[in-house]
Amino acid sequence: MKTIIRGGRILDPANEIDTIADLIIQDGKIVASNANNSDGNVKIIDAKGCFVMPGLIDMHVHLRDPGLTYKEDIESGAKAAAKGGFTTIVAMPNTKPVIDNAAGIEYVANQAKDKAIINVLQVGAITKGQAGDELADIEEMVGAGSPAISEDGKSVMNARLYREAMKIAAKCDIPVLAHCEDINMALDGCVNDDAIATKQGLKGISNAVEDTIVARDIILAKETGVHLHLCHCSTKDSVAMIDEAKKAGVRLSAEVCPHHFTLTTEDMVANDTNYKMNPPLRTSTDVEALKRGLAEDIIEVISTDHAPHSVKEKNTSMELAPFGIVGLETCVALTISELVRPEIITPMQMARKCSYNPAKVLKIDRGTLGVGAVADVVIIDPEEEYVIAAKDFVSKGRNMPFEGRKVYGKVMYTICDGNIVYEG
Repeated sequence: MKTIIRGGRILDPANEIDTIADLIIQDGKIVASNANNSDGNVKIIDAKGCFVMPGLIDMHVHLRDPGLTYKEDIESGAKAAAKGGFTTIVAMPNTKPVIDNAAGIEYVANQAKDKAIINVLQVGAITKGQAGDELADIEEMVGAGSPAISEDGKSVMNARLYREAMKIAAKCDIPVLAHCEDINMALDGCVNDDAIATKQGLKGISNAVEDTIVARDIILAKETGVHLHLCHCSTKDSVAMIDEAKKAGVRLSAEVCPHHFTLTTEDMVANDTNYKMNPPLRTSTDVEALKRGLAEDIIEVISTDHAPHSVKEKNTSMELAPFGIVGLETCVALTISELVRPEIITPMQMARKCSYNPAKVLKIDRGTLGVGAVADVVIIDPEEEYVIAAKDFVSKGRNMPFEGRKVYGKVMYTICDGNIVYEG
């Protein structure tokens, strides 16, 4: 069957194409643009007024499988991703048990093959059980299909051990995805360390908790030559250090999550645990720095850190509730509303940061609409206005602080491997 996407604004960063045209898909591949016929068994999609981008790629997702599937599983997470415009997602290893071996990588691959409507890649942990004491078999996990390694949810505090992991990752030519948090300084903080935390009687997490490990990891990456990817950056000094390190030739990329470029600590509702995430929401000064980093391409990736939890888990005090919010189904709207419409980034930059750049970091054959490419495509109406409501989510998770928020930008179609996997 042939699919013709008619009259959309094609945004293909790989080929620097930004034009109004048609796109033809056949046998799971992109075969042409500027279609002139509709002969045979053809599906026509009217994309007038819409962005037509390479399928989005989320480098930072928690699927909770194995062991915590009451929060999310591979099937539900993949459906949520498809609704959000994502055709590839990368799952973090802090499951139960931790995915720290080839068997774990293969388990997720097999589950995804049977149950996921999009592509699911599984990252392996850096240390066994994420205990920080002994390296996992990184080369074995890479051989099983892990596109990167990460200790996400925490940092490897033993710098000697971490440096050894970086050397192995460099040898395997894969990136290290780094959650930067000095656990010795974070202690039992639950929100940003500022006047608002003090007023609410909560223990804070200062910027230095992140910045200290960002600096350390950049130094280790420079020494080992590994590609370091900094996850969910949240501070102004992180942006400054990333900029300087890149100028110095360090192999480095970084991401920002929509909640960190959308909200500040002043937006927090007292005792609402949907505002509890790690790293925490920061000040307006930090948010402006993050936006500048995205605008100037200092930071080249937007990821969600999709972290579903049950209602029961979140329905407690700020001190006791788990960190994290869901984000797969709100990312597009928040990016368009907070960055594209205010002209902080262009639509082409959005396509780069949400698809093309993640594909480059992960070294996968996605992120392009070029002829012959795999037909992973998202069609987005940037003018569609709606109100975010958790009841509409496909994810098992409902934990997010955007309930009732008016936004622009709706995913109309998600196409993976040439198949329509979501139609809005």
